[in-house]
Amino acid sequence: MALPVREQVKYWGIAAAVFLILLWFLGNVIMPFIVGMAVAYFLDPVADRLERAGLSRAGATVTITAGALVAFVLAALLVLPTLIQQAISLVNEAPAIARQFQTFLVERFPSLNDNGSAVSRALAAIGDTVQSKGGEVLNGVLASLASVVNVVVLVVLVPVITFYLLLDWDRMVAEVDKLLPLDHAPQVRRLAGEIDRTLAGFIRGQGTVCLILGIYYAVALSMVGLNYGLIVGFIAGLISFIPYVGALVGGGLALGLALFQFWGEWGFIAATAGVFVAGQVIEGNVLTPKLVGGSVGLHPVWLIFALSAFGSVFGFVGMMVAVPVAAALGVLTRFAIAQYKDSRLYKGIAWLREPEAGADDDEDAA
Repeated sequence: MALPVREQVKYWGIAAAVFLILLWFLGNVIMPFIVGMAVAYFLDPVADRLERAGLSRAGATVTITAGALVAFVLAALLVLPTLIQQAISLVNEAPAIARQFQTFLVERFPSLNDNGSAVSRALAAIGDTVQSKGGEVLNGVLASLASVVNVVVLVVLVPVITFYLLLDWDRMVAEVDKLLPLDHAPQVRRLAGEIDRTLAGFIRGQGTVCLILGIYYAVALSMVGLNYGLIVGFIAGLISFIPYVGALVGGGLALGLALFQFWGEWGFIAATAGVFVAGQVIEGNVLTPKLVGGSVGLHPVWLIFALSAFGSVFGFVGMMVAVPVAAALGVLTRFAIAQYKDSRLYKGIAWLREPEAGADDDEDAA
């Protein structure tokens, strides 16, 4: 006999509370394990394909781990120093860019030259504000990364954890499946499958799209000759998981920088705009249909709310678990709505009379 619904809700509520408490108190401690689990989840389909190609699970895991380590070392040596340098330089140049923008506006709108105007005061304060706040943000980010994602975590812990999780992933899934409540196992498997498809479509699909777009934007803007093209491309690719936001933010920032750098050279400005137009065409017609597919059931507004809420409460670790939690809650919410619409609470007593009405119609027809 199954437990009453009230008892089930109590036990699942306790489990959720324990999860949130552990996330609150052990955030930095469990960080490498969450990162390792996310990477293992991302790479599991690759391991499965290598197994189908003839490799053992251990061989596939070793091959993937070695390739990932080589890629990470190359990125750390070749890309990260330039990326950090451009970010710091962009923050330091913000006052000069703001002054150039003010000069540009004053030449075309002389009335703005009034030092007492609100526009003039705002323009004068933009550069200093961006520089001071931007410097604080950069210092805070770098300090946080230095304390949380330290050298040991990056070089030792995360690869080791990822290796063992990837090696035993299928076995762990099978063991968890054995622990499902027998009365609800088919329903739980169905919901878990929906959550997995949502996560796979978003994390694996959209994550790959963001990576490809980030590399494309950074390389293309650098080839155009745009100053800070690498950091602008990185930002545009990073936030491309929100539809159109990456292109709008990155394109606006790139065009603003291009206007200052290439003013009068309209070919370069057009090329900068063309980079983002081409990026949107490629994303909409090639990358998203091939890598993400149809709707993944994770609305951008719901995703932004989850990232903001979990990030503000649990910090960086909360932002990492926000996407899977949002996907799970989305699937469970849709399931709850379907159950509600199929319940007497929604249908009332009118649905009980429908069979009787149908029977009366059959008698009249007879």
